[in-house]
Amino acid sequence: MRRRAGVSSGRFLARATLLSAALSLAGAVLGLGRDQALAHFFGAGAESDAFLVAWTVPEMASTLLIEDGMAFVLVPAFSVALARRARGVGGPDPVRALVASSLPRLCLALAGTAAVLAAGAPLLVSVLAPGLPDPTLAVSCTRLTATCVLSFGLAGYFSAALRAHRSYLAPGAIYIAYNVAIIATLFVIGERWGVRAAALGVALGGCLMAAVQAPSLRRRIAGRPGTPPSERTAPPPERALASGLVCAVLLFALCRQSQVLIERYFASGLPAGAISHLNYAQKVAQLPMSLSMMVCVVTFPVVARAIAEGDTRRARDRVERDLALMACLVLLGAAVVVACAPQIVQLLFQRGAFTARDTAATAAVMRVYAVGLLGHTLVGALVRSYFSAGRTTWYPLGAMGVGALATVALGAWAVEPWGVRGIAGANAAGITLTALLLLHGLGPRSVPVRVRRVVLELARPVYAAVCAGGAGLVCAGLFASPAAAVAAGCACVTALFLLLAWILDAAGARALLLPVAHAVRRSVTRKPHHGR
Repeated sequence: MRRRAGVSSGRFLARATLLSAALSLAGAVLGLGRDQALAHFFGAGAESDAFLVAWTVPEMASTLLIEDGMAFVLVPAFSVALARRARGVGGPDPVRALVASSLPRLCLALAGTAAVLAAGAPLLVSVLAPGLPDPTLAVSCTRLTATCVLSFGLAGYFSAALRAHRSYLAPGAIYIAYNVAIIATLFVIGERWGVRAAALGVALGGCLMAAVQAPSLRRRIAGRPGTPPSERTAPPPERALASGLVCAVLLFALCRQSQVLIERYFASGLPAGAISHLNYAQKVAQLPMSLSMMVCVVTFPVVARAIAEGDTRRARDRVERDLALMACLVLLGAAVVVACAPQIVQLLFQRGAFTARDTAATAAVMRVYAVGLLGHTLVGALVRSYFSAGRTTWYPLGAMGVGALATVALGAWAVEPWGVRGIAGANAAGITLTALLLLHGLGPRSVPVRVRRVVLELARPVYAAVCAGGAGLVCAGLFASPAAAVAAGCACVTALFLLLAWILDAAGARALLLPVAHAVRRSVTRKPHHGR
C-alpha cells in the first residue's frame, strides 16, 4: 500500500512539475516578448536605463514576496496548518486561523511600504543609480512601480498558500498575466507615454497576478466549515509565524537580490546602455535557471510537509534527487547559452533601436552570466532545505552576505578593466561562493543531506556541460545564419549532453531515458501490419 501511494505521489509530482514548467515557459516567452518590445521601442539607451532603475523595485519585490521570502515562510506554515487540519484538530480551522492572523497585518505593512517608496522615489533613484545624468524619468517610473509592493505581496501570499495545498495552476499563471499586462500597455499607450507606459504596465500586471489566484485560494480556504466566532481562539504559540524566521527569510532574500543593486550601481557609471546590456543578458541567460527551479517549487511543499510529519528521510531523499535533476537541467541550458549567445541575442533583440553593437555587448555578458547559473540554482534549491522546517536560522543570511561582499569587492576591481563583463563575472563568482557555503553548512540546521554524495552527483553534469558547450560552440560557428547556428548549436549541445549524462548516469539518467529508448526501439523494429 505504501509503495502504491509513493508511486501515485511521484506521478502527481511529475504532472505538477510539467504543468509548472509549461506555465513558467509560457511566462518566460512572454517575458522575452516584453523585453523585445522594450528593446524595439527604446533600444539600449538612457530611456531604457531609467526604466530599468525603476524596474529594481518589482525585481526586489518579486524575490522578497513571491519567489523566495514569502514562500520560505508561508509554505511551511501552511503545511503545518494543513497537517493539523488533516488530523482533525479541535477548535478553529488551522488554515483559516493562519490566514486571519497573518493576512490583514501583512496588507497594512505592504501598503505602508509602497507609500513610503513612492514618496521617497527621488532619494531611492539617487541611491540606486547615482551616475544617471537626468534622474527625472527614473523617479517618475519608480513611483508607478512602487505600487507592486502591495500587489506582489498579495500574489506571493496567495501563491504560497495554494502551493501548500498542492494547487499549481493559478500560481504558475501569474507571470503570464503580468507580462501580458506590460506588453498590452506598451502597445496601447507606449507612443504617448514613452517608457512610463512600461512602468504603468508593471503596476497593472501586479494587480492581475493577485486577481488570477484569489478565486482558487478562496475555494481552498473554505474547504472545512468554519467555527462560530464565540469558539474561535488564537493559533497555538508554537505554530504562529515567528518574527525571527520572517526577519531571517526577508533579510536573506534582500541580500540575495542586492546583487542586482550592486550591478546597477557599478553600471550607472559606465556609458549609456550598460544597465540595459546587463538586463537583457540576465533575462535570457537565467531562463534555464527559471525552468529548473520549477522542480523545487513543486517539491518544496512536499519537503515541508514531510518535515512537519517528522519524516526526515523522505525529505532528505527528495532534496538530493532535486539537486541532481536541477543541476542537469540548468547546466544543459548554460551550455546552450555559451555556445549560441550572439546568435540568440541577434534573433531576439536586434531590430529597431537595438543595434549590432548592443548585440555583441549583450552576448558577451550572457556568456559570463552562464558560468554562475549553477550557483544561482543551487542557492535557490539549498536555501529551501534550511527553511523547510519553519525554524529560524541565520546561516543562509551569513552565507549570502559573504557572497554579496565578494561581489562588491570583485565588481569594484573588475569594472574598470572589463566593464559590464567584469560586473557579470563578479556576480557569478559571488553567487557560486554562496552556493558552496550553503552546501558546506548542510546538516543539523537543515534537511540532513549527504553532502559528499551530492557533490559527486553534481560533478557529472558539470563535466557533461563543459564538453557539450565546447562542441556546440564549434557547431554554431559553422553557420552564417543566426537561426541555423542556434538550431545546430542546440542540437549538438543537447545530443552530446544527453549521451554523456547516460554514460555518467547523471541524476539517474539511465533510469529516466531507458523507457524512452525502449519505446523508440519498439517503434522502429515493430513489423508493419498488412491488411488483407
